[in-house]
Amino acid sequence: MSVLELDAISKRYGATRAVENISLSVPSGSRVAIVGASGSGKSTLLRMIAGFEFPDAGRILLDGAVLVDHASEVPAHRRLIGYVPQDGALFPHLSVASNIGFGLQGKAGLKRPRVLELMDMVALDRSMSERWPHELSGGQQQRVALARALAQRPKLMLLDEPFSALDTALRATMRRGVTQLLSDAGITAILVTHDQAEALSFANQLAIMRHGKLIQVGPPEHLYRFPQDEETAHFLGDAIVMPAQLSFGWAMSALGKVAVSNRHLSGAAQILLRPEQVRLDITEQEQSDLPRGQIIDTDYSGGSSNLTVRMNSVGCDMNDANHGMTVSIRCFQNSIPKVGSTVCVKIDGLAHVLSPPPSS
Repeated sequence: MSVLELDAISKRYGATRAVENISLSVPSGSRVAIVGASGSGKSTLLRMIAGFEFPDAGRILLDGAVLVDHASEVPAHRRLIGYVPQDGALFPHLSVASNIGFGLQGKAGLKRPRVLELMDMVALDRSMSERWPHELSGGQQQRVALARALAQRPKLMLLDEPFSALDTALRATMRRGVTQLLSDAGITAILVTHDQAEALSFANQLAIMRHGKLIQVGPPEHLYRFPQDEETAHFLGDAIVMPAQLSFGWAMSALGKVAVSNRHLSGAAQILLRPEQVRLDITEQEQSDLPRGQIIDTDYSGGSSNLTVRMNSVGCDMNDANHGMTVSIRCFQNSIPKVGSTVCVKIDGLAHVLSPPPSS
C-alpha cells in the first residue's frame, strides 16, 4: 500500500518550470530520497507535499485522501505530515521541552510525559529539557527538531537536507540514528538532499531529479549500477564512461574487450564501469593478453588514488580510435603504481550500456 501518491505535479514561478509533471508512489514504511543538484526542484516538491506551497497542476494524495487537486487544498497544519527543515527552525525564546511540545494539546504538566518520551526516542538526555536552543550543538538542535516533528505522530516525515549544516562525522552518525529511528517507528519518510552518498545510505527507494523533472526512480543499488544516462552515472558516484562498439554481449573499448549487461545491443554506445570493477596489475609479461597502458599521472587522496592511464592496443583487440586514449581510474589498492609504470587492466563484472542523450 502507498502512503503518498503524486499525480502529474507541476509548479511554475513566472517563466521558470520548478517542477514538471512529476508522478511518484511512496510505499508505506519506506524511506525515499529525492536527490538532485541545487535548483533541480526537489525542495519545491517537498514543500508542496508539506502544504507550504501548492502545485499549479496535479494531485497529491495521502492514505488515499486528496490533499490537493484542482478543486481543494488541505492546509499544512491539517495534513499530519512532519517536517524537519535544514536549519531545524527552533523557537529561540522557548526551551527544549517547550519546542518539542509546541504542537501538543494541554498544559505543560500534561505534555511533560510525552516530551520526555520523545527526548528518549531521539537520544537526547532528559537533563537538557530546560536548555535554550543556543546552548545546544548543531546535532542536538536537529534532534529537537526531529522530536518536535514526531510529536504529532505523523503519517509521513519530510526531511529537507536536515544534516547539511553538520560536520562530516556527525552528519553520518545523525543519518544512521534517524534512519534507525524512523525504521523502528515504521514511519514513512522522504529525504531531500544533494548529497548522493547520504541518499544511497538512507533510502530504500531513490528518485533522481534534474531541471524539475523526475529522471529515474528505483532501489539505490539498481540506480548506482544501472543509471539511465551519463549525467546520472556521474552524479551517483565515480564513474568510468567511455565510447565502445557493441557486438553479441561484448564491448570493444579503450579497456579492451568488456562483457556488457545487455547482450542484444550492437553498434556504437557509451559504457559505464564503476571504480570498484577495475583492477590494475603491474606486469612484465609481454605475452599477457590483458589490455595494458602506462600511468601518466597520479592523484593521491588517502584511501584511494586517481590514476590517469594512457591505454595501448598491445595484447588486445581494440579499434584504432581507442589506441592512446587516456582513462581516469580510481585505485583502492595499497600499492599504487608509479608514474611511468606499465599496467594491465582487469575488469570484474559487466559494463552497463548507457542510454544515448536525447536528440536536440
